[in-house]
Amino acid sequence: MTTDDALPVRDDAWSVPQDDVAGKLSELARSLQREDSEDAVLEHLVRAAITLVPGADEGSITLVLGRRRVESRAASGALARTIDELQERTGEGPCMSAAYEEQTVRVPDMRNEDRWPAFSAEAAAAGAGSMLSFQLFVEGDNLGALNLIGRSAHAFTDESDYVGLLVASHAAVAFADAQKLHQFRDAVATRDLIGQAKGILMERYGVTAGQAFIMLVQVSTETNAKLLAVAEELANTGTLPVRRTGRR
Repeated sequence: MTTDDALPVRDDAWSVPQDDVAGKLSELARSLQREDSEDAVLEHLVRAAITLVPGADEGSITLVLGRRRVESRAASGALARTIDELQERTGEGPCMSAAYEEQTVRVPDMRNEDRWPAFSAEAAAAGAGSMLSFQLFVEGDNLGALNLIGRSAHAFTDESDYVGLLVASHAAVAFADAQKLHQFRDAVATRDLIGQAKGILMERYGVTAGQAFIMLVQVSTETNAKLLAVAEELANTGTLPVRRTGRR
């Protein structure tokens, strides 16, 4: 998906009366279990939030890493990406407040919003009439929020808050599961790469698996390179990184 492509935000399967929200959330939970990547999970969550929460036209999952860097994930379109970029550049906005301080932040009218003056003026000029943000998680210095945008002022109501909190609670669990899946796959890839490197050394030098691993660790220490980087170079090139002594 290119940066100019918008996610499909309306789907007949999700166009339901608001009194069926509980049923659709159950359906959401089941469908998320079938997704096989972190990005797919997050995109599915954003589409569901836009469809289910009254007043939402666009949305994204916004991460704040190290309490400084803002990362936009699964943005539904250009406006959502612009809003996240504004929050990163200005260091303020409803998503930042939701992630840092409050569980829910509603902006009724962006043109008359004075809590984040630098952000609000540019967000209104970009086309955001109102916003609604929900805290998803806080883990040390890393935070996350669900960001929803209405193109008109006063787009969000008390019903939007209620439904949004329900969606956010599902999103928080799904996001955590998606991260665990991503971490698991990274761990498997790391294990496989180190296994390949050990195999090369075992065949080349007639050593055991344990001895091959020790050789990798020694090269990692002597070259001040991470073990994974040493294994990757060996697996990809057939050679080990140059040691500080100049020997291989």
